[in-house]
Amino acid sequence: MNSPARTAIALALVATLGACGTMGRGKHKAQLASDMAASKTTTIGVNAFLWKASLETLSFMPLLQADSNGGTIITDWYVNPNQPAERMKLTVSILDQDLRADAVRVSPARQVLQNGQWVDSVVQAATAQKLEDIILTKARDLRRATIAG
Repeated sequence: MNSPARTAIALALVATLGACGTMGRGKHKAQLASDMAASKTTTIGVNAFLWKASLETLSFMPLLQADSNGGTIITDWYVNPNQPAERMKLTVSILDQDLRADAVRVSPARQVLQNGQWVDSVVQAATAQKLEDIILTKARDLRRATIAG
C-alpha cells in the first residue's frame, strides 16, 4: 500500500474513533452528575450531605467542636431569647458515609434555671427525632440540588 493511501486510512480511523467519544455525551454527563451526587459522596470521613445539612441546621447555635473526620458536631449551650430560663446543647453524630436515615443521631441536653443555678432537665422525646428529620430532609435537598446541577 502506498503512503497516501495509508495516510487516508489512518485519518479515516482517527475521525471514526473521535466521533465515538462524542456519541452519548449527554448521557455520560448525566451519569457523571449522578455519580457526583451519589448517596456516598464524601471527601471527609462522613457523608458530605449529612455533614453540611447538620452544620446548616445548627448554624444558629454556637459550636464547641466540629470534627468532619469523626462526624461529630457539639454545640455550646444556647439560650433562646424567648425563653431565657432554658438552654439547650446538642451533639450530632454522623455514623456512616451513606445518606441513610440511620446515619445521623442527635443527642440533646436541656437545662432550666432554678434559683440562679442551671439544673439538668428532661428533653421531650420528639426533640431529637424532629432535629434528625430536619437534617435528613436538608441533606436530601442538597443531594437533589447537586444532581440537578
